[in-house]
Amino acid sequence: MSALTQFFYRAPKAVGLIQGAPSYEDITIQQPTSEDIRVSQYSSNGKYFAFTQPSFVTIVNPDDGSVVNKLELKDVFDLQFSPNGSYLCTWEKPVKQEDGNYHNNVKIFTSVDGKLFGEYSAKDQSGWKPDFTANEELIARQSKNEIKFYEVNAELNFNKPAWSSLKVENLQNFKLSPGKNPKIAIFVPEKSGKPACVSVFNITTSMTQPVSTKSFFKAERCSLKWNSLGTALLALASTDVDASNKSYYGETTLYLLGIAGSYDSRITLDKDGPIHDITWSPSAREFGVVYGYMPAKTTIFDARGNTIHSLPPAPKNTILFSPHARYILVAGFGNLQGTVDVYDRQQKFTKISSFEASNTSVCQWSPDGRYILTATTSPRLRVDNGVKVWYATGKLIFNKDFKEVYSVDWRPRELELFPPLKKLDDDPQPTQSALDYQEKHSKATPGETTKPKGAYRPPHQRNGNANSSAPQSLYQRELGANLSQGSFQPRTRERTVPGAPKPVEKESKSAAKNRKKRENKKVSENSTPEPSPAPVEPKSEPLIAGGVQSLEEKKIRGLLKKLRAIEALKMKQANGETLEDTQVLKIQTEDKIRADLSSLGWNE
Repeated sequence: MSALTQFFYRAPKAVGLIQGAPSYEDITIQQPTSEDIRVSQYSSNGKYFAFTQPSFVTIVNPDDGSVVNKLELKDVFDLQFSPNGSYLCTWEKPVKQEDGNYHNNVKIFTSVDGKLFGEYSAKDQSGWKPDFTANEELIARQSKNEIKFYEVNAELNFNKPAWSSLKVENLQNFKLSPGKNPKIAIFVPEKSGKPACVSVFNITTSMTQPVSTKSFFKAERCSLKWNSLGTALLALASTDVDASNKSYYGETTLYLLGIAGSYDSRITLDKDGPIHDITWSPSAREFGVVYGYMPAKTTIFDARGNTIHSLPPAPKNTILFSPHARYILVAGFGNLQGTVDVYDRQQKFTKISSFEASNTSVCQWSPDGRYILTATTSPRLRVDNGVKVWYATGKLIFNKDFKEVYSVDWRPRELELFPPLKKLDDDPQPTQSALDYQEKHSKATPGETTKPKGAYRPPHQRNGNANSSAPQSLYQRELGANLSQGSFQPRTRERTVPGAPKPVEKESKSAAKNRKKRENKKVSENSTPEPSPAPVEPKSEPLIAGGVQSLEEKKIRGLLKKLRAIEALKMKQANGETLEDTQVLKIQTEDKIRADLSSLGWNE
């Protein structure tokens, strides 16, 4: 690996540059960094590195950490380098002046000598960044519904008339293309029944007709991505709400446009669900899309939108091409497990490695296409912050832990500095930090048990028996024991205090009401005229020894009971009460009952 490869990290009160493999040595920045650092950034060609502090901005040389320029600026919250690193743009906190206008909080400096090159006001931080053409000859900035182009020269003045301008009603965002013949793509969201639109214009002094345009609905926002040559554009349109109520995260649609207007189409995806990630290959001839409900599907398309290859469905949401377009990284970060798979594009998409990088918030290929950087940063996660460097074969090479780290990035380098990859070299020797990390995480702590892997099973079906229904709780075991012994009532324990009298249960309102009804009924029955004495049943000796009644005795008792009921009915009839038909019929059976009693040997 070339010694030109390095990366930086930004912690709460420090920034650092680390030399890449094989040394991984810190590069001392010749500037005190004791105060909070809000933002830091490499230039796109890796020539400069800049970071902010509350009262100034520092530009350093990444080769040795020497200070190139120190700009005295207060409250700078964002930075932006031009494509070749010639200019540094800063965004300060907007402050309202006495006349009611905001001061020029966007300033453009020359990186070499730190001279102020131009300035203007941008209250909103979301769209403040000016966009340069690849050759840095023109600079474009958006002002409401107008995009103004200025020539980059010594007389740059944003208050003077622009070199060219493009007015578009309801303009939301734009993106300049790379390449020698730059173009501009604009997005207009749908409004008042009109469809959304993505248009591509040639940058000239009079821009009236687009060279390519695509209209569509279901687009509140749109992300514009040019390929590296500026010959094709991907437009990822999205809405906050899914009209079909299938997705909580809204609806996403992908469109492909050519700069000459020869083709513009919607990319057809064969799996329902959101689009998780899209990226162009550095070759500019193909792009990858991760889409669909989990497990998501990953498909590689050519520059015309035709399918080249689809990877097996898996829980993934990230796709990255290596700088030489040789290898494809597909991973699942965020709320997914963090599995990283690497495929060889030139070997029919053969998987060459797979490793786990859980809790990853930053993932990047090294400029030489051999190493992969993963990092856990704050504020997304405030624990386990650190940086790891993996070889493309999946072997951990370097690890550095931080109490808190905010951003990590490889130093950009020109691809010509690194020869094309024919094959991966043998795994490099890991640093001591990687060996310590692997040893720490390979040994289980004392008493730690490994959790079984497999499909989820309820607690009562565990312990190796998927069909087991044995009760697990103490109550269920006691209940099962009682049932096996023939008792269907679970045992209950009565709480008592030793030596104290048994507590009296409080009577409920309904129980007291029912008790009073029974007492009143009993009093009313006692107040009615007493019927004539019923015939007394003579005591007879049981016919069977042992005190068990004979069959004849049981029949006599039943007949006598009926006879007593008949006497009570006759008394009611004598008192003038009206009897029902069934009660009258019952009185008429008195003679038969007496005859049956006589036949059984009973007499009065």
